[in-house]
Amino acid sequence: MYDYDLLVVGSANADLVIDVERRPAAGETVLGGDLAVHPGGKGANQAVAAARLDARTALLARVGDDGHGRLLLDSLRAAGVDTAGVLVGGAPTGVALITVDPEGDNSIVVSPGANSRLTPADVRAAARLLHTARVVSAQLEIPLETVAEVVRNLAPGSRFVLNPSPPRELPAEVLAACDPLIVNEHEARVILGDARVSGEPADWVRLLLAQGPRSVVVTLGAEGALVCDGRGVTRVPSVRVGAVDTTGAGDAFTAALAWRLGAGAGLAEAAAHAARVGAAAVTRRGAQESYPTAQEVEALCGAVPDATGRAAGGAPAAGERGGSR
Repeated sequence: MYDYDLLVVGSANADLVIDVERRPAAGETVLGGDLAVHPGGKGANQAVAAARLDARTALLARVGDDGHGRLLLDSLRAAGVDTAGVLVGGAPTGVALITVDPEGDNSIVVSPGANSRLTPADVRAAARLLHTARVVSAQLEIPLETVAEVVRNLAPGSRFVLNPSPPRELPAEVLAACDPLIVNEHEARVILGDARVSGEPADWVRLLLAQGPRSVVVTLGAEGALVCDGRGVTRVPSVRVGAVDTTGAGDAFTAALAWRLGAGAGLAEAAAHAARVGAAAVTRRGAQESYPTAQEVEALCGAVPDATGRAAGGAPAAGERGGSR
C-alpha cells in the first residue's frame, strides 16, 4: 500500500513577477508593472498542482529559514501537500525573476539558493518517503547528482517521471529510469543537439527514445503534445483557452500526467488529462495560485476523451477545439 500517489523531489522558489509590455533585448532597460511575489519553483509547483487534483502528495525539497520559505510552506500546506520532507535552512530560499508579456509568455532567471543544497544524503535520509510513493517526479532545478540518487533509491515498482528543466546532458542511469521523460522543444534541442532537432517533431520523439528512457512526452504548446512508449507516436491535442500567464503551466502538465499514470492511465490518456490541467492553469495569473481543482478543469476544458475520441457522455472531446499552452 502506497502512502502517497506522488512524491515530488525538486525546487521551491519565490517567484518575483513583473508584467512588461515587451521583454528587454540585451543591454536594454524597460519599465514594468508592480512587483508581485508568488510561491513557485518547479518542485513545489508540481506538488501543489497534484494536491489540488486530490492526489496524495509529498515534497522533498529545501527552503531557507526566511520569509520566502515561510510563504512556500504556507502555500504547500494550504494545498494539502505533506511537507514533512521539506528541509529548512542552509541557504536563503531560491528565487525566480520572471517577466510576463501581454500575451502571457514569460522569461525566467532562477537563483537556486537553498535548492542547490538539496543533496544525495538528503535523498538517502528520505528513504521512507521514496519507498511509500507510487510515482516519483523530479526536475533539474536541484543538483543532477541528487536526481541520480533519487533514481538509485526508487522502490521496486514505483515509477519515475523527469522534466529535465533547465536542460542539460543526462547520465545513462537517469535516462534509463525515465517513464516518461517530459520535454518541450527547447529542452529537446539541448538534449539532442540543435542539428538533430529538425524535421517533424515525431522524429524528435523517436530520437529521444533512442537515448534510453522507457517513454517520452514532447510538449508543443498550442499544438498539444506527442507521446511514445515504444509502440508508436501518438499526438495529444491541446485545448483552446485565453492565456493570461503561462508561468508554471508546464509544471501543472507534468504533475497531472504523473498522477494519472500512477492511477493506472495509459500514457496518451494521462497526457490528454494533463493538457486540460495545463490549459486551465494559464487562464489565471501566477503559478501555484493558478492551479485548478479537478472540477474546475472539467468545467473549463471538458472531460478527457476516451479511445474513440469522444468525451465522457458522448460530447466532442475538448481537445478538438484547438489549442493554447
